[in-house]
Amino acid sequence: MADVESFTLDHTAVRAPYVRLIGTQTGPRGDVLSNFDVRLVQPNEGEIPTAGIHTLEHMLASLLRDRMDGLIDISPFGCRTGFHLLAWGEPEVGVLVTNLTESLRFIADDAVEADVPGVDLFSCGNYRDHSLHTAREWAKVVLAQGISLDAFERVGV
Repeated sequence: MADVESFTLDHTAVRAPYVRLIGTQTGPRGDVLSNFDVRLVQPNEGEIPTAGIHTLEHMLASLLRDRMDGLIDISPFGCRTGFHLLAWGEPEVGVLVTNLTESLRFIADDAVEADVPGVDLFSCGNYRDHSLHTAREWAKVVLAQGISLDAFERVGV
């Protein structure tokens, strides 16, 4: 079986919340793809409930695209402690942290149900499993802790 970077990461050494560049890949035509670990919760110490992380996923997919070029996808980890973020090019971690902070601030302070995209039978594969309330509460927790530029030390923007 292939080695998977996230399975070799020492989850006891990281200090969430943080954004970490996992790595880049260059395609056959020279296009660069960057993969980031957007960790919101300390591994093995907590997890975002499914409905909350589902709502965060939908909102961040839209809010981050509003704030940055080249976002391909933001997908939740199965452990529910954060997300993989894929982007074209090589975005700087600091820029991602700023965009993520602004997006979480909107979710925590201003979002209303109508702001959550893709929450109906047509546009979501599990439309009944959303919670803006839970997404808002977790956004507040992450913002209170601050998002580090480094996975192993608390380094601010």
